[in-house]
Amino acid sequence: MKKFFILFLIMTIFVPSVVIANDGDFTSNASSSILMDYDTKEVLYGKDENKRTSVASLTKMMGLILIFEKIDEGSLKTNEIITVSKNAKEMGGTQIWLEEGEKISVNDLLKGITMASANDAMVAMAERISGTEAAFVKKMNEKAKQLGLKNTNFVNSTGFDEEGAYSSAFDMAIIASELLKHEKILDYTSKYESYIRENTNNKTWITNTNKLVNYYKGCDGLKTGYTDNAGSSLAVTAKREGLRLIAITFGYKNTSTRNREAVSLLDYGFSQYASKTILEKGKIVKQINLAKADKNRINLILKENANVVTRVGANSKTYTYSIKLNDISYPIKKGDTIGKLYLKDGSKIVKDVDLVSDADIRKAGLFKQYFGVISDMFSGNVY
Repeated sequence: MKKFFILFLIMTIFVPSVVIANDGDFTSNASSSILMDYDTKEVLYGKDENKRTSVASLTKMMGLILIFEKIDEGSLKTNEIITVSKNAKEMGGTQIWLEEGEKISVNDLLKGITMASANDAMVAMAERISGTEAAFVKKMNEKAKQLGLKNTNFVNSTGFDEEGAYSSAFDMAIIASELLKHEKILDYTSKYESYIRENTNNKTWITNTNKLVNYYKGCDGLKTGYTDNAGSSLAVTAKREGLRLIAITFGYKNTSTRNREAVSLLDYGFSQYASKTILEKGKIVKQINLAKADKNRINLILKENANVVTRVGANSKTYTYSIKLNDISYPIKKGDTIGKLYLKDGSKIVKDVDLVSDADIRKAGLFKQYFGVISDMFSGNVY
């Protein structure tokens, strides 16, 4: 049965309040830009952040989400060998020079996409996931709808300028945030240089198009892009002292100006904001009774920290939270998600965190179920 538990707990934890303010025009040369806190999705700085624009190879971030979903669920392995199609081989623009019929690992293709922004590698992976690039792009747009994006539509997987292809700085920040949920992405985007085809006669050295990973403290991703319509563009993320920021910038004439202004944006964020943990990962936030299960109770624990972003020197405030359970069905494995905790600033949800089981739970035998129902009739706790 589907049950909802709402707990409003006034917490006597005082933290500085978030005050959104643009303290300067950090991206004067950008056509649009945004600075977002990863944990809360709070916009810390924005310049025409909802304006629709060409987004060049930042498009590939959505494709990478679909790829890493397959990796995380186990249906795709990084050591799997892909056979390159003629279609992938013939992609123009930035490439790792794949050949038709070439056999190459998913790991190398991911390096090509994340570090070299290779269009041929992106199409090869799109075809592996969905059969055709067109089918893959359809899934990209379905994912955009799932994320609630209002100003995004994809026409290809690479980011080539085409009619009807667009997104916005805000939507791209949300896409970057979703991609960062797959922690393995940082194994690729944080590298400055690497090799592909290492054990072949065609060993190839590649470098990261995002040079900030080589010199900006805490920077470990995420994606660069360039087309005539989008200009030189960047999705960059960095983490310091628990605070992860995402900056998106579009429309530059050159990469040096783009990088300089992205650094200014990140510097602003790290100097003016901090991350505060309200509830820690692993904390038991609720214990519930179970019916028709081999265990009578289960603990709901936080899968990750419940953090807020705070403005340095601002006034203190308090937070509340609510809990919403999923449908309970058995078996439940330790670590399975069984609900969500919503951290609130007043009525505004500032962070949601998965709640997971701290134990394996199986369906009870008929004898235990019978007496469990009788007990629950008196206790009123049936889930």
